[in-house]
Amino acid sequence: MECSISWTGDGVSFVADTGSGHRVTMDGAQEGGGRNLGPRPMELLLAGTGGCTAYDVVLILKRGRHDVRGCEVRLVAERAAQEPKVFTRIEFRFTVRGKGLKREAVERAVRLSHDKYCSATAMLARSAVIETTIEVLESD
Repeated sequence: MECSISWTGDGVSFVADTGSGHRVTMDGAQEGGGRNLGPRPMELLLAGTGGCTAYDVVLILKRGRHDVRGCEVRLVAERAAQEPKVFTRIEFRFTVRGKGLKREAVERAVRLSHDKYCSATAMLARSAVIETTIEVLESD
């Protein structure tokens, strides 16, 4: 896996070119010298973690032949007050929709993601307390 980051030459705005051929602009808040032209790097880290675990949950449920029809995860994180301001607590709030979807199946998928498959969660769990809430909704 590769990624290259280039400074745009303007404030603290950077462009990331990913090995898969995608481009993401990152920037800082105005009080930090940025112009708010894109997400903060730490926001992307949090978003990547959410994407990693949501990917796992959907894939695990589909492989188990569950009728999953939607999956959202909202992450709420706290950071250390001192540098480096690592994440110290992350709450994963899952909302999973499906037809006849059993809560136990969703709980198992989330547990497998966090304990076995999601590399991002595994890395962040070394500095942060991971908390999870799960809501399972019936879908037509």
